[in-house]
Amino acid sequence: MEEFLRYAIGALVEFPASVVVSKTESAGRADFHVAIRKSDASRVIGRSGHTIRALRSLLAAAGRKHNLTTSIELIES
Repeated sequence: MEEFLRYAIGALVEFPASVVVSKTESAGRADFHVAIRKSDASRVIGRSGHTIRALRSLLAAAGRKHNLTTSIELIES
């Protein structure tokens, strides 16, 4: 799932090399922290949050296959 996020977000941003994805896992839960540049935040969030919502939906579907609840947190740096 980390590789999927890195690939999908890397395709959206202007500086894909600066995307850092980290994962925190606990019992039945996986939290993903995605660090991106401030200038790329609007590209990842999208209009009215449609892009980030779509990424969260895809990640949730992948998580259900592994019996995990997932979340994505964007960190602008």
